[in-house]
Amino acid sequence: MPGQTPYARSTFVGRERERSSLLDALRTRRLVSLTGPGGIGKTRLAREVSAEAAGKFAHGTHWADLGPVRDAEQLLTEVARAVGLADQSPRPRAEALCAYLARQRCLLVLDSGEQVWEAVRDLAGDLLTACPGLTVLLGSRRPLELVEEYVYPLGPLPEDGPEAFALFAEGVAAVRPGGLGPGERAVAARICARLEGIPLALELAAARAARLPLDELAARLESRLDTLVAERHDSPPDDALSAERPGGAPDRHRTLRTTIGWSHELCLPADRLLWARLTVFRGPFDLQAAREVCAGGPLTRADVTAGLDRLLACSVLRGHGRGWSMLDTLAEYGGQWLERLGTDEHEALAARHAAYFARLVRLADEEWLGPRQITWFRWAREAYGEVSAALTYLTEHRPDEALDVAGRLVFFWACCGRLHEMRSLLVSALKNPSATGPHRTRALWALGVAYALHGEYTAAEEVSARGAETAERERDREGMLGAAYASGLTALLTGEPARALALAEAGLDAAPGPDAGSPGRLRCLLVRVFAYTALGERERARAEAERLRARCLALGERWALSYFDYQLALVHLGEGRAQPALRYARAALESKRAIEDSFGTALCLDLLAATLSAAGQAQRAARMSGIAESFWATTGHPQRGTPELAPVRERYEALARRTLGDERWKLAYRAGRRTDAREALYSWLDGPG
Repeated sequence: MPGQTPYARSTFVGRERERSSLLDALRTRRLVSLTGPGGIGKTRLAREVSAEAAGKFAHGTHWADLGPVRDAEQLLTEVARAVGLADQSPRPRAEALCAYLARQRCLLVLDSGEQVWEAVRDLAGDLLTACPGLTVLLGSRRPLELVEEYVYPLGPLPEDGPEAFALFAEGVAAVRPGGLGPGERAVAARICARLEGIPLALELAAARAARLPLDELAARLESRLDTLVAERHDSPPDDALSAERPGGAPDRHRTLRTTIGWSHELCLPADRLLWARLTVFRGPFDLQAAREVCAGGPLTRADVTAGLDRLLACSVLRGHGRGWSMLDTLAEYGGQWLERLGTDEHEALAARHAAYFARLVRLADEEWLGPRQITWFRWAREAYGEVSAALTYLTEHRPDEALDVAGRLVFFWACCGRLHEMRSLLVSALKNPSATGPHRTRALWALGVAYALHGEYTAAEEVSARGAETAERERDREGMLGAAYASGLTALLTGEPARALALAEAGLDAAPGPDAGSPGRLRCLLVRVFAYTALGERERARAEAERLRARCLALGERWALSYFDYQLALVHLGEGRAQPALRYARAALESKRAIEDSFGTALCLDLLAATLSAAGQAQRAARMSGIAESFWATTGHPQRGTPELAPVRERYEALARRTLGDERWKLAYRAGRRTDAREALYSWLDGPG
């Protein structure tokens, strides 16, 4: 779910005073900044506080993990994802965020965004100004320095207190049977004191207890820390981990850095190299990605596999679903070692990263017409940061390949609200005049689709026409189909179904083949079905939609299937058959849920509300209208769709109003509008209805 609070892998220890103070602050302050050095426990405390405070906010808590963010555009994307805004409007993303959150009373957690501090500061200021019901909890190494900010500096756990000891003991118990022995408590207490109660340092040290007797672990660690004390006043901080805040904090940073360095030294040489290389990933990664990207030179694929297990065992990595992730503080340390390895190492790693994710994008596109389509939709949503980084590299180093990859993403990213990013990448890639052929054609019509979905129809027609010209000149049949679809979509959205039909049929004639012989052909057939319905040719629309629906079911394809179900619901509704219309509308929503298409879901909800009204379920129809309105808000648009849908909405809303009366209709509508839209929808779909 968007903005889900991250799972904690250990018991929450201590911090009762801090938690209470932060909860009190969130009741009266709109910007609360939880600050402190890396590894001090900010994320964990923010997780506990935000979970406990969620019930105080009518619209709950949104959690934005900003650790992978590298620039202002990615910041806006991540915050939009966190709050559930799959924006498909042409407005600037910051403006869309402000408009969306202005209607909510919620808590927004911005965690670990110090690397884009100025952008976070500007966005937080804009949101707090425009959204009176918004409260922001920031977890960062430094405050935002805004006027109304309440700053809560977080220190380590008391080094000689029970909390630090309990955290260390829990870590030891996780890596060796029986945990601390009866004679080891004093040694453990000494380690906690020497590590100054810093949670990450305690965790790293505890992880080493799997292979070292505790007294030997303490001796080695204390030796390193004694060296640190001797050098502390003679050498300036040499990295970002050890040179941050005044007031004694740099000493603690040096203690943490020394502990990380000690853990690094205990790693095998191959594991140190793997640690450095893994920092190329912006977020979580799986085994295949780690092998493909990080293997090379002295590091074999087998080394990578074994190294991941060892880095997990010593707490450098953390389990994340079926893969792994790395804390920002440890990633920074690994990144510094990567820099020391030199430009050639860094360039080779970036090239492998880009090649790997480009290959996956191509595979996702090639498997569009099949049962893995849903899997690829989910992958494209989760891998956004990695794919975006790959495209940035390709645009600079291999622009023709960037065109190809960007063009293949349009339908995946459109469904999860990445149209702004899609447009930007395509426009950037198309600036290279030397990139020609099918890749350029694909990028042109993909940009036409993006413009059409943003409602910029003149621009959509212009680039789609250019795509058609280049496809025809180069006899690119799939390019002809893509351009015909993009132009036909624009014609449908502007109320020109006859023109849409002509464009779709011209594309189909230019590239003959079986119905689902290619994604482009199926999309053009979809435009034709939409055009038949809009032109009142219901028999033709129903016959073709049923035939193509059966083909999609046989293939396991869901994107086009959802729209054929949508059209069949509309056709049956137009002919007064409410029950079949209701079944098809529900089926369309099931597919939209599977691919998590907010815009398509909003369209289908409007149609579902109409079919419920037609079926005599006025109360549910009114409530579903309210849920639909919530989903439209997540797209950044008021109600949209092809023009023929508007009269259907109006007719059946009026019927439900007459059945219930205005006051009862409004009560049911408002109940739907107030409900968490996704939870309400999915509960309805999973029920007996």
